[in-house]
Amino acid sequence: MKLTEYEQLTRDNAVLLIVDHQVGLYTGVRDIDTLQLKHNIVGLAKAAQALKIPVIVTTTTERMWGPMIPELHDALPGIQHIERTTVNAWHDPRVVAAVKATGRKKLIITGISTDVCLAFPAISALADGYSTYAVVDASGSFTKQQSDLGVMRMVQAGVIPVGYSTVAVEILGDNAAPEANAVYAALGMPFAGLVYNLSQYFSHK
Repeated sequence: MKLTEYEQLTRDNAVLLIVDHQVGLYTGVRDIDTLQLKHNIVGLAKAAQALKIPVIVTTTTERMWGPMIPELHDALPGIQHIERTTVNAWHDPRVVAAVKATGRKKLIITGISTDVCLAFPAISALADGYSTYAVVDASGSFTKQQSDLGVMRMVQAGVIPVGYSTVAVEILGDNAAPEANAVYAALGMPFAGLVYNLSQYFSHK
């Protein structure tokens, strides 16, 4: 089997699609602690903004599943979201048009639940010619088995599973970049404070 040539995620080729991070759906998440899930999706959203990556947000049938979680809403000031009724976000022409309008072909996706809200649009976008990256630890499912099956299905289709901090750091590319402190602070990784303190130390030497 021939391996696909690696092409790095960058500020110029990546777009983030956030699917169905809604209050009602969070009540059913069982495969990841919901506080950790909120930490990861909010960190990814803030890092994307620090890196000036386009962010597209969609919810589904809010009268059924409730509004976007407030933590994410607060982390995305001024960003309008698309409310749809389709199960697969990629089946809503507005979502596809919003992604297409960015001109980017590397699509980073998160969703609740992993096996539906994440897997369906990730596989559909892949079929439409996008390189799709599924942020598994910024997504959640109602059982671990559903999550595992969703990830397996995506991998078999060619979707790339990633972690929330992995994609941000790959896009950052260089710890000397001016956005580095903001990105690490947004991600909230345990060593982020150390990174900041060291950068401050060396900047004053």
